[in-house]
Amino acid sequence: MSVIRAEAHCDGPCGVYDPASARVAGEAVQSMTKKMITLAENHSSDCGSATYINTMSRYAAIKEEEAQKCKDELLVLWTDFFKPQHLESIPDLHDTFWKAAKLCSACKVEVSAEHAQELMDAIEAIHHMFWGVKGREVPWIRAS
Repeated sequence: MSVIRAEAHCDGPCGVYDPASARVAGEAVQSMTKKMITLAENHSSDCGSATYINTMSRYAAIKEEEAQKCKDELLVLWTDFFKPQHLESIPDLHDTFWKAAKLCSACKVEVSAEHAQELMDAIEAIHHMFWGVKGREVPWIRAS
């Protein structure tokens, strides 16, 4: 008996989309970025300690993982949810998503509070695009 393994999200008929998962991942990126900056500022003399290295490594790993999750979630929205007809009402849709995906990459390789905030701003813009297409007013609410 052979086993068939299948994974999906999306390209399937579920129709369940929500930019909230990208927002949560983006918030984690921003949180870890802030924590890394604060940790470095508060440990200028003992950055070689095992405690510092362990904590910074954990922050960096979480930041990179969440940035990739955010990028994956944004790409699903961009490529699976939004359709060509949405470009008529949202002419900057492609540019907004492209820049957001690039910011996810930047946040993986940098420790930049500015880029983390720009990512959150892009996710907020996408949130409003998404819910606007659905004809619903859903407030932008952050978990953090």
